[in-house]
This record gives sequence, structure tokens and C-alpha cells, in this order.
Amino acid sequence: QLQLVESGGGLVQPGGSLRLSCAASGFTLDYYAIAWFRQAPGKEREGVSCISSSDNPTYYADSVKGRFTISRDNAKKMVYLQMNSLKPEDTAVYYCAAGLLLRNLCPPWADFNSWGQGTQVTVSS
Repeated sequence: QLQLVESGGGLVQPGGSLRLSCAASGFTLDYYAIAWFRQAPGKEREGVSCISSSDNPTYYADSVKGRFTISRDNAKKMVYLQMNSLKPEDTAVYYCAAGLLLRNLCPPWADFNSWGQGTQVTVSS
């Protein structure tokens, strides 16, 4: 059974960094794109970043471009989200999700249908 477990969230000051991890089990990671989503209180869930079967191509939402970096290690079945220069507006529950690759590319956000339980990220002084 496909399972995703996030870790690495916490409280950090503005300008700080966190690295989120997503551990995958129960499926062959090579066939899936992995994405990070986030949902802040009172807001809709939004796609933040996605990585396809290899290190490239990757996708970033405009709001995190240049600050966040997604990476994956298929052998370890791990996906990471390095978050730098964090801002209060980055505060949210972060989820990793899996979706079948679409011609070796990230599929549309709506096609991610396997989710982890989420990890809270709070950016505050």
C-alpha cells in the first residue's frame, strides 16, 4: 500500500530555514512524480513544488521560486524540500503527494492522489 510520511516541520524565525522530508513506502518511487502542497488556515491548498522521475524537470510556484529547492533520492525513497529565507506567509501545513508521471513530467496538480498526513511549518518571531 502506497504510504507517504512527512517530517521536519517546526517553528522558525523569519529568514530561517527548514528541510522537510517525505518518506515513501509501498510503491516504486521511480514511476511517480512527488509534489509538495501546503494549506494555510482559511486558505485553499496550493501546489508548491514538484519533481519528476529525475532531478529535472522541477516546478516551483512563483511564491517560493528562488527560496525552496526540491530533491529526491529514489534509492532511499525520500523526497526533500529545502526551504530558505522563510517568510510568515509560508506558515502552513505542508503535505507531500504522489502522482503518476505524465510522459516523465509532473502531472497536473489534480492528478496527485496519494497523500501524507502533513507537517506543520510556522514562521514567526
